[in-house]
Amino acid sequence: MQKECIAMLLAGGEGSRLGVLTKERAKPAVPFGGKYRIIDFTLSNCVNSRIDTVGVLTQYQPLELNDYIGNGQPWDLDRIEGGIHILPPYQKRQSSDWYRGTANAIKQNITFIERYSPIYILVLSGDHIYKMDYSKMLTFHKKKKADCTIAVVDVERKEASRFGIMNSDENDRIYEFEEKPKNPKSTKASMGIYIFNWDKMKLYLEHDDKDDNSAKDFGKNVIPAMLSAGEKLYAYPFKGYWKDVGTIESLWQSNMDLLISKNNIFSSDTDWKIYARSPMMPPHYISTTAKITDSLISGGCTVEGDIHFSVIFYGVTVEKNARITNSIIMPGAHIREGAVLHYAIIDEGADIGANASIGAPYIHGEVSAENITVIGKNVRIDEDSVIEENNIIEAEN
Repeated sequence: MQKECIAMLLAGGEGSRLGVLTKERAKPAVPFGGKYRIIDFTLSNCVNSRIDTVGVLTQYQPLELNDYIGNGQPWDLDRIEGGIHILPPYQKRQSSDWYRGTANAIKQNITFIERYSPIYILVLSGDHIYKMDYSKMLTFHKKKKADCTIAVVDVERKEASRFGIMNSDENDRIYEFEEKPKNPKSTKASMGIYIFNWDKMKLYLEHDDKDDNSAKDFGKNVIPAMLSAGEKLYAYPFKGYWKDVGTIESLWQSNMDLLISKNNIFSSDTDWKIYARSPMMPPHYISTTAKITDSLISGGCTVEGDIHFSVIFYGVTVEKNARITNSIIMPGAHIREGAVLHYAIIDEGADIGANASIGAPYIHGEVSAENITVIGKNVRIDEDSVIEENNIIEAEN
């Protein structure tokens, strides 16, 4: 069975910068936007782009992510030929090993890839929020007769040093790659989305695997090696909303962006649906005592308090006189009477006691990670507790 292009989705990272939110789950399984998980965007992009064979490479805390993906039915990826496949590290006759980097993760799954005899390999990350038609990128790749095409997004110059920067000529051919440069020459940031010709990719993966000094990483090793060898690498310019949600600050900001019409990823391209495995919930209930402005409220919620500029996931309870502003409340959390929350992320199943105070009511200037308070999964906050900004509370073992 031959597939012209298959996708390999890297979903095994620890996501340490998200702290307590990834203590018990892989980063792509973190809830987002009221009813989704982060990985929903990449999987939905695949099926909307007519990529029907996806390998999901898992490693760190995979249970919740594996359960969530299941057989791929919500994304129409429960196929007899192709479909979705979970690919954890596994025991081999001669050896076994954890995935040692993004390139090594693909290398360890060459047998899976060659089941489909692909011409092209699409390499994706499971921790970005965006809508993208990969078929257009593939057309670009073919037109350029590229060996590798890398999706890039234009970022602000002050932010460019946080990314891998692709310097390219007027024809989009990449002549230099800079990893998090102090003085970037351009603002074309790599999105971590690659299309390779499989025969070329396999050659470089095998060569990299033999290098004991390599970090086994696409950005650090494989891409620079291809550039040094004179291979044809091109930058594919992406125009649209894209957010790397690898930090507390970026996760908070991308959720808040949903409440601003010009940044709301759901406000345009309604034909490009984002699919999810969401539980069946009754309609939300808003009582006469509630006051809600500029917020997203998902199904199954009961709201009797005040909510402003916040994202409320399904199954959340907000009791009378509770006040929530500039916050994210994840599934099943319970905010009890009189509790006050500002600039907070409350994880699944957390219980915020009556009259508790979480976070800082006023932030001067731009919000940063130091302003956000995070309450971990299933944490119980006692009534009348005061938890100031820049605190992370996790459940006791």
